[in-house]
Amino acid sequence: MTYKLQNNRQIILLMNKIFLVCLLCFFCTNLLSKENNYYFKKGQENYNKKNIDKAKLNFEKDIVRNTKNIKSYLYLAKIYNEKENSQEFEKNLKTVLILDPKNEEALYLLIIKKIKDADYDFAREKYKIFSKYCSKLCSKKSEIDRLLKKSKS
Repeated sequence: MTYKLQNNRQIILLMNKIFLVCLLCFFCTNLLSKENNYYFKKGQENYNKKNIDKAKLNFEKDIVRNTKNIKSYLYLAKIYNEKENSQEFEKNLKTVLILDPKNEEALYLLIIKKIKDADYDFAREKYKIFSKYCSKLCSKKSEIDRLLKKSKS
């Protein structure tokens, strides 16, 4: 009888420890998610204030903490476009499209870039995807049509 009682106490102690570990993990995860969001928000604030270098640093920090944050890659692409760094601009747009192949803004920006680079076949290929899935930027279709028709002549 004493053996069973002692065994039950051990089980209860073990369950308490497991509960505490789970609780600790929950709080740590919650704190980390707030931290991830912090750098993205700071990046947005700096970008809107035209503090491009600070914004770039914040978006890069956000990506380190959350490698799949499409919005951070998109903002970085815009920053590199403003800095006229064509390779990094395209690299970040392609990363967005790897994570979300139907992202309208990334498709639009990449199509425009490829038209400027005279890579019309690639632009047309991405335009088909853009046309199929556009919902917010459909008004840009006529601009892209006009640019692609110009390329044929």
